[in-house]
Amino acid sequence: MADKLSWGILSTGRIAGIFAAGVARSESGQLAAVGSRTEESARKFAAEFGVPRAHGSYEALLADPGVQAVYIATPHPQHAEWIIRAAEAGKHVLCEKPLTLNYAEAMVAAAACRKHGVLLMEAFMYRCHPQTAKIVELVSSGALGRVGLVQATFGFNAGFNAGSRLWSNELAGGGILDVGCYAVSMARLVAGAAAGKPFLDPVSVSGGARLNPQTGVDELAAATLTFSNGIVAQVATSIALGQDNSVRIYGSEGWLHVPSPWIPTPEGGTTTMTLHKGGAATDISIETPQRLYSLEADAFAAALAGNLKDVPQIPVADTLGNMTALDAWREAAGLTYEAEKPAAFLHTISRRPLARDADAPMKFAPVANLPFPVARLILGMDNQRTMPHAAAMCDDYIERGGNAFDTAWVYGSGLQEKLLGQWIRNRGVRSQVVVIAKGAHTPFCTPEWLTRQLMESLDRLQTDYADVYFMHRDNREVPVGEFVDVLNEHVQAGRIKVFGGSNWSLERMAAANRYARRKGLRGFEALSNNFSLARMIDAPWTDCLSASDPDSRRWLKRTQIPVFAWSSQAGGFFTDRAAAGPKSDPWIVRCWYSEDNWERRKRAIALAETKGVLPTNIAAAYVLHQPFPTFALIGPRVLSETVGSIDALKVELTPKEVRWLNLETERRPS
Repeated sequence: MADKLSWGILSTGRIAGIFAAGVARSESGQLAAVGSRTEESARKFAAEFGVPRAHGSYEALLADPGVQAVYIATPHPQHAEWIIRAAEAGKHVLCEKPLTLNYAEAMVAAAACRKHGVLLMEAFMYRCHPQTAKIVELVSSGALGRVGLVQATFGFNAGFNAGSRLWSNELAGGGILDVGCYAVSMARLVAGAAAGKPFLDPVSVSGGARLNPQTGVDELAAATLTFSNGIVAQVATSIALGQDNSVRIYGSEGWLHVPSPWIPTPEGGTTTMTLHKGGAATDISIETPQRLYSLEADAFAAALAGNLKDVPQIPVADTLGNMTALDAWREAAGLTYEAEKPAAFLHTISRRPLARDADAPMKFAPVANLPFPVARLILGMDNQRTMPHAAAMCDDYIERGGNAFDTAWVYGSGLQEKLLGQWIRNRGVRSQVVVIAKGAHTPFCTPEWLTRQLMESLDRLQTDYADVYFMHRDNREVPVGEFVDVLNEHVQAGRIKVFGGSNWSLERMAAANRYARRKGLRGFEALSNNFSLARMIDAPWTDCLSASDPDSRRWLKRTQIPVFAWSSQAGGFFTDRAAAGPKSDPWIVRCWYSEDNWERRKRAIALAETKGVLPTNIAAAYVLHQPFPTFALIGPRVLSETVGSIDALKVELTPKEVRWLNLETERRPS
């Protein structure tokens, strides 16, 4: 190979040395530099492995113009930070497994690599060995018949040492992340091969672990993964118990035993696995002259040379799926590292101070009685289950210019309020953000319950006030004036700045405001009903109301009451998920399927093609281009969904296009 890939080694531990030796004997790579936390360690490593340049810091390594790709071999908790910094430095990244501590960190790291156009690979070296390719071939070809069960183990007895990496909570020790990740990776690979796919994510993960009483990490753990194609996988790991470290794959016509799946032929040579079929056992030998880590370096270099966005042996989507399964395993086992807990999660995943991007395209609009304009796209806090996930989503939203968060007393039995409140406290941004809280949800929709839930919400949110407070439902058995009175009490006490109704009829809103005017009180100043391009056919949840109909739009135009629209993109109706017909998402089918909505969708797709955006961007832009104030509540679960939503802010629609999209005119505007 004329131009070899120049590698930098980030960290100088044992695994870094093994990889350095692999690069030195690879066909495609050459060692260029090493970086350590001290010059002494870097020089010692460079002398031992023949590395030309030694740097006394990781920053210096990343600044080295002669380094094209870096191999990151730090302890697990440092992976995300240095992946991000390497990407920012324009270096391609091969990072030791697990890629990060959890899915949230992996998502942020992967997004950074995409943003800066660098290749990212998780260093599962076994995936690059021809034995693994042969396993996939046997499964996908049907040699075992229909695969039903996978058993994979990777464990050893390290001997307890509270200060070592394996046993340290601070360093994310334990078996699940260190080597259990291999077993999960293999199970997902086999399940995918059986389905004709590169990998398959489990539909459920259950399991348990024995946690060390001194450090809290998992000494031994086991899990069961079930897949949509009927495969069940049993995986086990340990750092306090030796295991056979093998893989067994059972099918309807035979089974395969792989005695050395994880570190086959580390120095090159022959490895053997056995196919049991028809009463006979046949050994299958796989030979390669290359070292295991040389194969890994060459696979990475080949993907770069081919201008691929992923290394085929382990694409980023595969890594993200593996991290999701590992998160689920740890959750089932009751293992959350101290650094992941809400009160301790004081940093961004990049370990950089939180800062807004000066070029962020976010747009804002004023809301009466609030001190500063509100982002037109509001981040919904209704699906985050962990602090790392909540922080990843909130940090990214703020950096993209957002400033408003929507949550509710009922979400996650209070979990999302607690996560948002802790994130705001950890980042110190309470005076810079708008908190939208909701309460008085059926069946607790009374003035008394409103007060009880508001006080509990404020406690969970660790704040003295909600910028906007919505009654989450209405109770027509309660005179509207009673709600107005109690809400005004909270306004006067400083607990609420603005209040309104969510899933309230306009008739009741108007009645509330007539009462308020008669009594000289504040009235309902905002509405949070469904508002979208697609007409809501059926309510997704009990007592939900839409304000998309012509009468509601006329009322809103006349009153200029701002709408905080939920399901502003019709729950995915404008995505490909709706195109599957009756087999699509049941929620989409029930709530949005109708002939007129299909025509709206058709027009959104046509206009999206003209404007070079996605149909979902057109649907969101429709909401934001009304003749009255509108804000769209978005509920992204991953960073790419936030990016897709924000792209809607770049779309400009004329009044004629808005009317045409909503079937108010037949002729498409030119």
